[in-house]
Amino acid sequence: MTGAAAQSPPPGQARRRPDRTHYLYLAVIAAVLVGIAVGFAAPGVAVELKPLGTGFVNLIKMMISPIIFCTIVLGVGSVRKAAKVGAVGGLALGYFLLMSTVALAIGLVVGNLLEPGSGLHLTESLRHAGEAQAKGAHESTADFLLGIIPTTMVSAFTGGEVLQTLLVALLAGFALQAMGPAGEPVLRGIGHIQRLVFRILAMVMWAAPVGAFGAIAAVVGATGVDALKSLAVIMIGFYVTCALFVFLVLGAILRLVAGVNIFALLKYLGREFLLILSTSSSESALPRLIAKMEHLGVSKPVVGITVPTGYSFNLDGTAIYLTMSSLFVAEAMGQPLSVGQQISLLVFMIIASKGAAGVTGAGLATLAGGLQSHRPELVDGVGLIVGIDRFMSEARALTNFAGNAVATVLVGTWTKEIDKERVGEVLAGRLPFDETTLIGDGHGGPELPEQRGDAKEAAGV
Repeated sequence: MTGAAAQSPPPGQARRRPDRTHYLYLAVIAAVLVGIAVGFAAPGVAVELKPLGTGFVNLIKMMISPIIFCTIVLGVGSVRKAAKVGAVGGLALGYFLLMSTVALAIGLVVGNLLEPGSGLHLTESLRHAGEAQAKGAHESTADFLLGIIPTTMVSAFTGGEVLQTLLVALLAGFALQAMGPAGEPVLRGIGHIQRLVFRILAMVMWAAPVGAFGAIAAVVGATGVDALKSLAVIMIGFYVTCALFVFLVLGAILRLVAGVNIFALLKYLGREFLLILSTSSSESALPRLIAKMEHLGVSKPVVGITVPTGYSFNLDGTAIYLTMSSLFVAEAMGQPLSVGQQISLLVFMIIASKGAAGVTGAGLATLAGGLQSHRPELVDGVGLIVGIDRFMSEARALTNFAGNAVATVLVGTWTKEIDKERVGEVLAGRLPFDETTLIGDGHGGPELPEQRGDAKEAAGV
């Protein structure tokens, strides 16, 4: 047997192209380090580099609506029983509510133990910063619900609103369900569009080092080290609290329910965490989370409903941030909150924070809006954490992302729409994710028995 013959792929199996994307993520790490150095060496220049980071995040956001639409329509449209979609959504929302409550309680406990705001003083410039964040931050529940309905079906895509896209996609998916076999050509067409969108996303990702460099350089140049020293307590406390929540709370639930190791899952999503760390936005990794969860073995309907919904309702990191920051501001202003005030204010904030996940700085606006409606005299204190909000946003986004990944696996397990053998193979590294297209062999997980039956029914078998 010749060497060439020995290395040829088996019949019917295409040769896998070498994965060069690991160079991309090494470049991201290098860009972050260079950005930090530039921020310290030339702060004035570094601040001007912010558009580089903003531009990259905007490129990713450009892809989110079409990816969510294609994923949900393909998932919902391929399942003939609409009740199953409702069951997935109900389970997901119930779980999100429970986890937000747990995160809220943990933030309250740690915030009361640390008393992080003692000894700080509010300057006039920080007072104005707090007032600026409060403007337009409050939104009533009715406004939020009406805001889910787009002006037109097309505006759901052009407006960049995740929940509006989710609504249109669900309607389209249910309509294709009702069409039966006549809808199959439409589903195949949307499947081709999804492949195109993921291919464009793979191309956009090569701009990640430039975006990471601009984002990190700008924030380091704007804040420097001095602004962080007096605020180290709340920063460290917040990071430790988020880590405990992810590894202890989420890790324990994931092990008990799905039998999956939290460290293995987070390792599988390592590149997404690096992307979030460099852009400070969990939204930048949303399309890749959809692709990776399907590749992991969770069915398309579960991924398509749980992930986009989680980005608006599963705000574990934001819940911890809001509780600790509220206590911090009250302590720093010398007007600590009573237990009753803490509960009423922070429950209101959890409700008001819907849709804030993934948007850099949205947590700060939600904090200011909540204080404005409940304790207006504390709004000025929001300026105390403006300088470190960007760094806290990192942990907030990472925690939200980890919570959504865990939620997808859990909902898949509860609805029995997950291939556990495939999960083991993927997490062990024996079924690698195709980074070149984001939709490689096996992407989308296994075909469920019911889906196979539906396909036969649609074909008239």
